Amino acid sequence: MKKLNALFFLFAAYSFNAQIISGTVIAKNENKPVPYVKIGIEKENKGTVSDEKGNFSIDLSGLDASRKLIIEVPGYETYAETVQNLRKQDQQRIFLKEKIKNIKEVNIKVKKLVDKNWGVNTKTKHVLYSVNPKFRKEDFLGETALEFNASRRSKIKNINLNIASYSSDKPVLMRYSIYSEKNGFPGDNMLDEEITVELTEDMIKDGTYTLDVNDHNIWVQGKFFIGIQFLKEFDGKINISAALFRTGFLRKFYGEWQKTTLAAPAINIDVKVDKSAKNIKDEAAASGDDLEGLISDVSQYKIESEKSVYGKNESSGGYLELKDTRLYYEVYGEGEPVFLLHGNSGSIQDFYQQIPVLSKQFKVIAMDTRGQGKSTDTSKKDFTYTMFADDVKALADKLGLKKINIAGWSDGGITGIEFALKYPENLNNLMTIGANAFPEGVDERLVSHMKNQLLVLKMENKPEKFNERRLVKIMLNEPQIGEKELEKIKNPVLVIAGDKDVIKQEHTEFIAKQIPNSELKIYNNATHMIPFEHADELNADILRFLEK
Repeated sequence: MKKLNALFFLFAAYSFNAQIISGTVIAKNENKPVPYVKIGIEKENKGTVSDEKGNFSIDLSGLDASRKLIIEVPGYETYAETVQNLRKQDQQRIFLKEKIKNIKEVNIKVKKLVDKNWGVNTKTKHVLYSVNPKFRKEDFLGETALEFNASRRSKIKNINLNIASYSSDKPVLMRYSIYSEKNGFPGDNMLDEEITVELTEDMIKDGTYTLDVNDHNIWVQGKFFIGIQFLKEFDGKINISAALFRTGFLRKFYGEWQKTTLAAPAINIDVKVDKSAKNIKDEAAASGDDLEGLISDVSQYKIESEKSVYGKNESSGGYLELKDTRLYYEVYGEGEPVFLLHGNSGSIQDFYQQIPVLSKQFKVIAMDTRGQGKSTDTSKKDFTYTMFADDVKALADKLGLKKINIAGWSDGGITGIEFALKYPENLNNLMTIGANAFPEGVDERLVSHMKNQLLVLKMENKPEKFNERRLVKIMLNEPQIGEKELEKIKNPVLVIAGDKDVIKQEHTEFIAKQIPNSELKIYNNATHMIPFEHADELNADILRFLEK
């Protein structure tokens, strides 16, 4: 798209009281229509985009006459006009003033430039940012952005977008923007001209579309944001890979930017870092999110677990009916009983690498915790780990098991500790993987993430997300197991965690120290996802501990 010298709207005739304004966007000097200009209402999730001939219609019904129509084009001053003034004239020309640039003499010096790549690099096909115009037309023209932080002056060479799948017979029109930071959110557009792309499938190489912006001469330092927006409806769907536990940003037209803490699109950039430039921070940090490295990408394990029979095996499955709750479980093997308890928002299938190994020597009972997996809960009560422990006891009673072993991962480990406190006579051995005794034992970055997540869920207040709110809330408020309570546990306990776990290592060591008959093992180079990433080692440790 050629750089515009000026821009104006030629509005079709309309009456003073009309609520729909139609017109055409035209470049004045070239006297040509300007396609795909974003036209919206200030601080409103409402607007439109001009078509390929510059034509548009915008519905202003129900808007206060003092509200402003906004037009932003890179390289030009933002235009704003009240709805009331727009309605007063049958025809109106609105000129956008070009931003004045003061060109200074530049002394070129030889600099030490180092190649770096920042951002979200995942190519998962399990966690996705889906662009589907037919499914959600009201959200289609929204914009998503990812935050970056350049500790030194850096030049952006390429903007990479990891695309899991592409389905469209025609090119898909998309726009790139680069924003400064304002109060933790995207601020002003830093570009001098628009960057618009007509994306086709053959432009995607090895799951990545790479946009070369080297000639745009974009230099950044400090916090900035890269945004992408789809501008024209198309028949088909695009799935962009996304990373869990990363913070992204969303807005519609000129509405307020909102944080999304569930996942962020896989946008990453190739940059040249000027190592001779002044560092604005003592610690160089050039990533999109504080959670980077805290939670690993386990999408490949999720895909494999879904392929397994576990969690949907009718021949070994059954239900336990309780008040307001229907608990699903599966039983494998014979011998001494071992209960497998998954983590928050997980399910039986998360143990797809443990069940076939442990069931060769033990009777394995894997259960979906209430409100998760195939287990349901129709009550309106907050979840508690004591409640979950009571469910384990109820299932053990149904199966006629007086004494059981428990291997619990994350929330499942907490449930195991609560079971040991409330039903010590019904427990043989307990194995916890990445469990905590109180919320302060969790990495502050994850706690902050969960607080943001709960805030978003409360603001949305969607009935269908009530269960999700309960699952986030329990992690923020529970457990509350004190030092003296841990000392009461007399059963043998194997306490496991990773050296890169979201559970603080000193907290894991505290739990093991307070439980009298405990054994501690910290896995090397391991995150919170030990049952996925270190399955063989974990299976061997569980078998060894149970065979003592």
